Amino acid sequence: MKNGKTAILIFANSAEKEITTKSFSSKRVFEVLNNKTYTIAKNTGLPFFIHSETQQIGQSFGERFTNAIQSVYNKGFDAVITIGNDTPHLTSKHIVKAVEKLKIHDIVLGPSTDGGFYLMGLKKAHFNANTFLKLPWQTSKLNRSFTKLVASVKLSVTFLESLTDIDTISDIETVLNHSKTLSRTIKKLLIKYTSLNKIITTRLDIGSYCFVINHYLNKGSPLYFSY
Repeated sequence: MKNGKTAILIFANSAEKEITTKSFSSKRVFEVLNNKTYTIAKNTGLPFFIHSETQQIGQSFGERFTNAIQSVYNKGFDAVITIGNDTPHLTSKHIVKAVEKLKIHDIVLGPSTDGGFYLMGLKKAHFNANTFLKLPWQTSKLNRSFTKLVASVKLSVTFLESLTDIDTISDIETVLNHSKTLSRTIKKLLIKYTSLNKIITTRLDIGSYCFVINHYLNKGSPLYFSY
């Protein structure tokens, strides 16, 4: 796909950084997701730019994201499609569809089930850095707040299908419940991780139970069980 006026921004940290910010720590999961995201962007034929933690500028997420978007516009592009690395069901087709929709609409959003969005298509003419900085980034209010803002300035917005980002173990389980469109590699890796996590959790629960029992026994106090 050739479109010299639109570029993709991959706003995603390295696998090493991700495991320090997510509630689950699997470096391998994010290595695979990062590689998948790069391949997806490459397959569109559009120019793309990667902003990991080494390229990001700013203290807050909003500052870093806003600065990254502005940097792509500064390269001469009229529109930017932003994506992250934590949406396993994301494909090149989603990006291509977003580009097509931008020909008709001002903004394209790919909503995520947590209240944010996994993709945003935005024309330079409608980008306001100061307004962006005030949005409730990384909260469940983001999509609603952004949509309300767009409506207030009478811009047209259209939506792609809703997908699930991976931030927690429960998100992985949600993704696996809709695994038909997942790549075989990612599906196997997520199943392996959740299975391992269940084993570890079970062992920790058993260990805690044994500690409590031993604690009381070592005190010399009798244990009474009622049935």
